[in-house]
Amino acid sequence: MDVNQAKQEHLLALKVMRLTKPTLFTNLPVTCEERDLPGDLFSQLMREDPSTIKGAENLMLGEMLTLPQNFGNIFLGETFSSYISVHNDSSQVVKDILVKADLQTSSQRLNLSASNSAVAELKPDCCIDDVIHHEVKEIGTHILVCAVSYTSQYGEKLYFRKFFKFQVLKPLDVKTKFYNAESDLSSVTDEVFLEAQIQNITTSPMFMEKVSLEPSMMYNVTELNTITSRDTEECTFGKMSYLQPMDTRQYLYCLKPKPEYAEKAGVIKGVTVIGKLDIVWKTNLGERGRLQTSQLQRMAPGYGDIRLSLEMIPDTVNLEEPFDIICKITNCSERTMDLVLEMCNTASTHWCGTSGRKLGKLSPAASLSLPLTLFSSVQGLQSVSGLRLKDTFLKRTYEYDDIAQVCVICPYQSNEH
Repeated sequence: MDVNQAKQEHLLALKVMRLTKPTLFTNLPVTCEERDLPGDLFSQLMREDPSTIKGAENLMLGEMLTLPQNFGNIFLGETFSSYISVHNDSSQVVKDILVKADLQTSSQRLNLSASNSAVAELKPDCCIDDVIHHEVKEIGTHILVCAVSYTSQYGEKLYFRKFFKFQVLKPLDVKTKFYNAESDLSSVTDEVFLEAQIQNITTSPMFMEKVSLEPSMMYNVTELNTITSRDTEECTFGKMSYLQPMDTRQYLYCLKPKPEYAEKAGVIKGVTVIGKLDIVWKTNLGERGRLQTSQLQRMAPGYGDIRLSLEMIPDTVNLEEPFDIICKITNCSERTMDLVLEMCNTASTHWCGTSGRKLGKLSPAASLSLPLTLFSSVQGLQSVSGLRLKDTFLKRTYEYDDIAQVCVICPYQSNEH
């Protein structure tokens, strides 16, 4: 790792070691069928191997601990720990020793030294030790710069530094999908469903301690990753939430606008910031990692200038019998509208009442309920269509087809053959 060797003989020696926990020994099991030539030989050897887990010899994970043999991988969200030691290799007393550790990333330089004060003196065969910690928050190349300055017993001021370069990798691949859905027929605003796909792209399994969504100020969130049975909640992924290497898991969340924003269609319409995911995991022997995504954004649903939704409609109606529905009209624009309602009959839907009725003025973000009566002349699942709204101020017409569907039955149909 050392890329800058000292050109002169120094009185002090600098050693830097990464602090990591030991890992569990991994073996490569060799098996065969009993009818093969080795017979039970391989299985017997694995059972006698002291490094394997008794009763689970075919698992690659053993029960012995092994010390790290190399620098290892560092992943985004983990804590980088390093041990720094400065040793006096000379036979003279060294004074005013100052050890400084900086971490250089692509965007910033961070001071990781626990203390910036100099040590008065360091006797022969003595050392100065320091442990630094840093939560890694950037991907890419990192350089640990360790600098040592000191004064010899003859008053000569000396200085040297060493560079240790390492790469920070991405542990998880996070993909999100948004789905807009109406929360109910009376709601002006939409519920938002967020699907988060999280893939473990490391080489070791992860224990997913927490995957939560922190919503923006306009939304409340409900997690849909548990199953409630007999007054107990159980995670959909089981009691032990392990994510194996290269495996993907989907998490689902439902976001609803807060009551104070739910009726402000013009405000909530332009909201694209949903929130951010907070992911916490543990690996190997309990090393903890945490990632927070940036603010997730979705395409805001386009309601246009005016929105028509249904507050009430029956599920089933009789053929050629009038039935009532209640529509809700909401002004999603930033101007006042003067509305006129036109009802146009279709091949299966026939409206009752006078077309061209004036609804009056509707201010921005305001809404009104409109009871209507119609009947269907065709059996089966029929679409409610044929409504038009005209704004007399700007001479604009808004057409609404396939507003809802209703099941039309014939009450007089005989079951006799």
